[in-house]
Amino acid sequence: MPAARESLLDAAYTALARRPWSAVRMVDVAAAAGVSRQTLYNEFGSKEGLARALVRREADGYLAGVDRALSAPADTRERLAATAEWTAATARENALVRAMLTGCWSERLPAPTLSAVPSSSAVPAQRRADGPLPSPGDFVALVRDRAVAVLGGPGMSKPDAADLARACELVVRLAISCVSAPPGEGGVTDLVRAALYRQPV
Repeated sequence: MPAARESLLDAAYTALARRPWSAVRMVDVAAAAGVSRQTLYNEFGSKEGLARALVRREADGYLAGVDRALSAPADTRERLAATAEWTAATARENALVRAMLTGCWSERLPAPTLSAVPSSSAVPAQRRADGPLPSPGDFVALVRDRAVAVLGGPGMSKPDAADLARACELVVRLAISCVSAPPGEGGVTDLVRAALYRQPV
């Protein structure tokens, strides 16, 4: 039931924007999605399962945006700047992404454990959501490794690949710092361009 699952996740996300996770009721999420409460429980198992699935979906959406920014037709520095801008902008707009990137979960948000939980779900998407969720450090590594894979190209020497990996990690960490302490005029893009000016990328 992929369509019902997405509708339920959309309804849960909308409910979370209006009230704290502790006040979000499963019956209300099901009603908002136009499905039965039994369908909701069949898909997610529990409110904790719904929370894990919602966090997993938002993490996947953030990483898909990273992939789009890295694939833009531009030079390496501009693609990294676009990745940093996407990171900062998405975290500003999406409280779950902000919490995942910074590790700062407020009492308004669900805060599922990052380690895997036992899953008996017959739904493959839920079994994936019940697996380990990325920590802030995992996100740094995921984005860095995606950037190196896209920007490195075949035949890159080990020293050049190491320089590129350091530059990519610098950009990710700079972007995440801008989530916690937003930059002034010029934003994250100018900071990244300045940071990369002397980097061998």
